[in-house]
Amino acid sequence: MKKFLFLLITICTAQSYAQDSTLIKSKVANAITELRDFVLLPNDANNADDIDTNLYWLSKKFTERGFNSSILETEGLPLFFAALPIDDNKPTILFYMHFDGQSVDISKWDQKNPYEVVLKSKEGDGWKTESFDALNDDINYEWRLFGRSTSDDKGPIIMFLNAIDILQKEQKTLPFNIKVILDSEEEKSSASLPKAVRVYRDLLKADYLIINDGPVHSSGKPTIVYGCRGITTLSITTYGPLRPQHSGHYGNYAPNPGMQLAHLLSSLKDTDGRVLVNGFYDGIELDEATMAVLKSVPDNANEINTNLAIANPEKVGSFYQESLQYPSLNIRGLGSGWIGKNARTIVPAEATAELDIRLVPESDGNRLKSLVKEHIKNLGYHVMSTVPTREERMKFDKIVTIMEGNITDAFRTDLTNPFGNALVKTMESKFGEKPVQIRIMGGTVPISPFINELKIPAFIVPMVNPDNNQHSPNENLKIGQIAYGIQLFHAILHSTAVPE
Repeated sequence: MKKFLFLLITICTAQSYAQDSTLIKSKVANAITELRDFVLLPNDANNADDIDTNLYWLSKKFTERGFNSSILETEGLPLFFAALPIDDNKPTILFYMHFDGQSVDISKWDQKNPYEVVLKSKEGDGWKTESFDALNDDINYEWRLFGRSTSDDKGPIIMFLNAIDILQKEQKTLPFNIKVILDSEEEKSSASLPKAVRVYRDLLKADYLIINDGPVHSSGKPTIVYGCRGITTLSITTYGPLRPQHSGHYGNYAPNPGMQLAHLLSSLKDTDGRVLVNGFYDGIELDEATMAVLKSVPDNANEINTNLAIANPEKVGSFYQESLQYPSLNIRGLGSGWIGKNARTIVPAEATAELDIRLVPESDGNRLKSLVKEHIKNLGYHVMSTVPTREERMKFDKIVTIMEGNITDAFRTDLTNPFGNALVKTMESKFGEKPVQIRIMGGTVPISPFINELKIPAFIVPMVNPDNNQHSPNENLKIGQIAYGIQLFHAILHSTAVPE
């Protein structure tokens, strides 16, 4: 009898698994169709008409799932908001994603139209185009969908909608209220978001924030991220002669702004990459427990270095995850005179360096910019925020113009947060392995306005493959990640325990 019951349970479990697998595959198929439709709509945030078209599509799709949706006007482009009917006795999860995408350079893509999804399979070191009809018999989870925003960030939106379909088909009673906010200017730093969150504070009110953006860890394992670095920028320009001059006539006489800028920049960091600006790393302490979490991330230093083609990394941290716990000072662009085939024998009139400073919660963007400016003043430069006049050029030996960019703050949720622990347990239960836990990621997501205004813990739960080419030509989404995302959204919304 016991053997019979065991056999019966085994058969039922297998049938249930097969049914679940069949259901997921059917939703993956539907998700692919919807994603092709969604990606076909250009979504460059520099074009307001693009955003309007996407907003109409989103309104239709969320309404079909029973959401109440709104277009939230801002000082920039509108936000999209949607919510299922609210039960005041339940806690609320606010999901953040974005539907705008990076601009495209069609000449760099291996397809005619980056907004028309192309299905490809791996072939040697390259990719072979497949017919979508090939998915009618079976769906190969190793194949990929190529197109702008397939991964960043339209794919996760589609995964979310199809997970909702399953929950509604199952008539599940959810332990949470669900709200969704979709950004239309994330790729433009979401400059209008802070004020918008203040204006719509009551509408956005929630207990937890989940951000579905970016890729899972390079290992491909389920991933949860507790924070991200912020960012601010500086533009630094040095000056030589009023106009470019013949280097034969004025070399050795007219100060060269490129040389000045090179000396200035070299003073900012040592040869191991550590910032030399006094006080730049103040306030950052990493205890043993934190270091243990950082070391638990399954990074492969040799693999990272090989991918970057570098012999040795900088020495701000002793390993990759530790390096992300500190603010960074990066030269993101340099310009002076002409180069390559256009090079000319001149003393340039000016030289410019574009810097970005990645922030961590312990660092204040305004303070770090002030420290850099003070450092440059101590080098003997007259620091200005405008282009110098002829009179000012003749008055000061060394002049620099520094233009400051906006600040997007960093955020980091405590690793012991109860809801974070519940998410970890949900992911572990669903996929049979403990997720990779990342204390803070290097990139920036403009989430700090929600945290500062709503005072809620935030977690990044990425859904897409790590090699998705986001922001680059040939952006892609692995089909298996669609199945992963649908299952994870389903588990989060139905199986995550409400913290007491």
